[in-house]
Amino acid sequence: MTTVLDVRDLRVCYGKVEALHGASLRVEQGTIVTVIGPNGAGKTTLLGAIMGLLPSTGAVHYSGADLAGKKTENRVARGLCLVPERRELFGELSVEDNLRLGAFQRIRRGEGNADADLREVYARFPRLKERQAQLAATLSGGERQMLALGRALMARPRLLMLDEPSLGLAPRIVREIFHIIADLRSSGVSILLVEQNARAALQVADYGYVLETGEIAMEGPSSDLAGNPRVVESYLGLASRAV
Repeated sequence: MTTVLDVRDLRVCYGKVEALHGASLRVEQGTIVTVIGPNGAGKTTLLGAIMGLLPSTGAVHYSGADLAGKKTENRVARGLCLVPERRELFGELSVEDNLRLGAFQRIRRGEGNADADLREVYARFPRLKERQAQLAATLSGGERQMLALGRALMARPRLLMLDEPSLGLAPRIVREIFHIIADLRSSGVSILLVEQNARAALQVADYGYVLETGEIAMEGPSSDLAGNPRVVESYLGLASRAV
């Protein structure tokens, strides 16, 4: 399989405090890789460093190219896309305007077909089609997450990075979101999924990493991690049964 993302010995410091200690992971083409772990483990920091939002040391290779020194916008132009934990929507703009902003980089490069991509997003998220003229600020939590995913897809990403997509959502909506994530894999998008909901993440992912206090503590096929006694005890208790 082709390696889309290869992260080696990634380190991030906040002042004198090292928040990420030599983390390494890989994402293969057309797979879902999840990173699970408790609050404060460094999961969001990991994604920020990969996107170039945080200064870091170590190596990040995307499709064989070294991203050292590459700005965030350059990484986006290469096909990396991050859906942040807070979704970062433009609440005063309509659903459709938010979606079209996702294609901004492509349009600036002179690429067309934004209208066709918009139709595809609406086909994947019929609820967004129904609310295309509605302001993003008025959407429910699940609809906002769908809008964030749809906006990311407008950029035609090769690697989609999702930071806590189930955060704050009702169990029924969580199931819907994870079904959508699984469907995206079948369309050829590679996904790096950061989640506290370990049960849901391991059910949908092909491979997983456990991040604890800034370090990769365990890794393996998701089915193996889901059966690991330590993972079961720490992450798959009653509190994580959201799907």
